[in-house]
Amino acid sequence: MHTTTVPIIAQTEQGIRCLLLLYNQEAGQGASLIERFGETMLQDEHIGVILLHPETLQIFDISPLACQLLGVAKTALVNEQLSSFFASAEKEYALICQALESGEPVRNYPITWIHDEKRSDLLMDVGLLRSCGEGGEGAYIIFKDVTNLRSLETQVQRSDRLAMIGQIAAGAAHEIRNPLTAIRGFLQMFRKTMIEREMNKEKEYTDIMLGELDRINHLVGEFLLLSKPKEVMTSSVQVGSVLRDIMPVVASEALLHNVNVIWDEELELPRVLADAEMLKQVFLNLCKNGIEAMSAGGTLTVRGSVVKAGRKSQLLIEIEDTGPGIPPGLIDKIFDPFVTTKQNGTGLGLSVCQRILHDFGGSITAADKQTGALLQVVLPC
Repeated sequence: MHTTTVPIIAQTEQGIRCLLLLYNQEAGQGASLIERFGETMLQDEHIGVILLHPETLQIFDISPLACQLLGVAKTALVNEQLSSFFASAEKEYALICQALESGEPVRNYPITWIHDEKRSDLLMDVGLLRSCGEGGEGAYIIFKDVTNLRSLETQVQRSDRLAMIGQIAAGAAHEIRNPLTAIRGFLQMFRKTMIEREMNKEKEYTDIMLGELDRINHLVGEFLLLSKPKEVMTSSVQVGSVLRDIMPVVASEALLHNVNVIWDEELELPRVLADAEMLKQVFLNLCKNGIEAMSAGGTLTVRGSVVKAGRKSQLLIEIEDTGPGIPPGLIDKIFDPFVTTKQNGTGLGLSVCQRILHDFGGSITAADKQTGALLQVVLPC
């Protein structure tokens, strides 16, 4: 008897990552063909494979994609225990061991795998394999990478919610603003009379009411921005120029909050198809959010780069602060309407930014960080 590798053939589609664990197996007829096929799978860029020692569960071979998933070089993995690389996923490792001991299969178990601040959403299958010959049992674990699918599902759900809110806002905006205009007009008349009669206390109350009316008007305006425009007007926009235009405003706001702004004034970025004024609104909103999050001062960093997405190029704009960061429970919800970390926030600013970028074929995401917050804007270029 000697140890051979018998790959498990799973019906996959592009983007799936598989992690395969295998025990001892009798070498039968055609073993060399199976071994050659196993070697081919170990080099496959779309399948992650880990081969384990039958008794000690030590790793004796591993594919490049599996190394990438674990975030460790192959030389550091060979002859090591698999458990040592699941230190941050004890629950999942215990589930694997239980499934292999009991023989009860696990199907589509969701796992969130985080390495170097990069998050992957996986579905895990665990089960036992029995050889056709006498004795010998194998076990497999397959990880299906559904990160893009989950992201698409989330975007669709958010778009549906935003569309519903936009329809309600568009229908109710005039009904709300008409009485507000009348109320504001009469309040301004009262305020003028109070000034003439030196009714200072009453004037202060009137100023408060006028301020609250302006706040309602602003809220209605944000609701209207959530309604997707019937026709998006785009042109070739130099993003570097857009950032240079808003930086004086950002710098003045940062000065008030004792925040240092870092960005490259000479940064040259490619052009994108968008609306310059809309992009200014997005970047200004994101910068102000970062500044306001740093109540005790800090640093706001704005940087841009071009990244490859397959054969296409994308423009990446990152806005990072050194504030308290985004609570773990809100990292996936901050782009939903009415979700906010601000005491007096409406929870619509990021939703509006997402709607604008979506109209230009772009996206916005929040990255997991130990400290501070990092928002990433991606636009096709």
